[in-house]
Amino acid sequence: MSDAATPVDVKAPGRIGPRMVLRMLWADKLAFMAAIFLIIVALCAVFGPMFLEDMASGANLRARNAPPFQMDRGFFFILGGDALGRPLLARIIVAAQNTMVIAASAVVASLLIGSTLGLIAGYAGRWTGEVIMRLADVIMSFPSLLLAVIVLYVLAPSIANLVLVLAITRIPIYLRTTRAEVLEVRERMFVQAATVMGASSSRIIFKHILPVILPTLLTIATLDFAFVMLAESALSFLGIGIQPPEITWGLMVSQGRQYLTNAWWLAFWPGLAIILTTMSLNLLSSWMRVALNPTQRWRLEIGGKARG
Repeated sequence: MSDAATPVDVKAPGRIGPRMVLRMLWADKLAFMAAIFLIIVALCAVFGPMFLEDMASGANLRARNAPPFQMDRGFFFILGGDALGRPLLARIIVAAQNTMVIAASAVVASLLIGSTLGLIAGYAGRWTGEVIMRLADVIMSFPSLLLAVIVLYVLAPSIANLVLVLAITRIPIYLRTTRAEVLEVRERMFVQAATVMGASSSRIIFKHILPVILPTLLTIATLDFAFVMLAESALSFLGIGIQPPEITWGLMVSQGRQYLTNAWWLAFWPGLAIILTTMSLNLLSSWMRVALNPTQRWRLEIGGKARG
């Protein structure tokens, strides 16, 4: 009888708290370092322009193409100066905001639109699903980068147009993935039971199906963030992306390509920022693929507990 009165801490199966997330992240050292780097990039994107906007845009011809690792002009010239004598470190920090805003906005927009259409295509009738899938086929029939070049050539290059183009090209990825997941999940017993009990279609979709497929969508979004960032950099490198005085890492690489022979650091450092951010996103995506999968999560949980 005394055992029955003892309170028992019962946790919902499959749910993990913040401490367990940190333990699992610590269990994968590469993913942990990638997360730290991405946090630093996010902080630079949020606070960098507040403090370094004037320094990043102010010209100083005496420091024109200043070489890196020379501290006589100040800390922010540690990576060197650009063709107008502006400190590269300050410009990279300020450029992080536009780079991250464009990539995040495009990924979120394509995720919301694509997953919504995928849920409808997977759960609605056959004809509705076929019409939506043909729409995805039309978008995928054009190479994404070529479609972006054509649209941005017709429209004025701007942040809004760049986000719109990149989001449109990525919608089919989420649409097709969501539809395939819904077609599989809707046949499971818990969905059939909810249907028999009279649950509405919206409740079944958002309460029972979406939570099951959401980890897959988040993992794809993490990978897609890196792809969109590279696509934005390629468009800016081609001169049809962000235009001065706005700045992104891709635009900095484009501006530095003509100085590769005598001032390699103008293109090297922003290119390195792109590479490290993309690599960190890929590492974090691999970690999320394991952490969000209940059948494989035990590896990280055991590793985190052993190190803890």
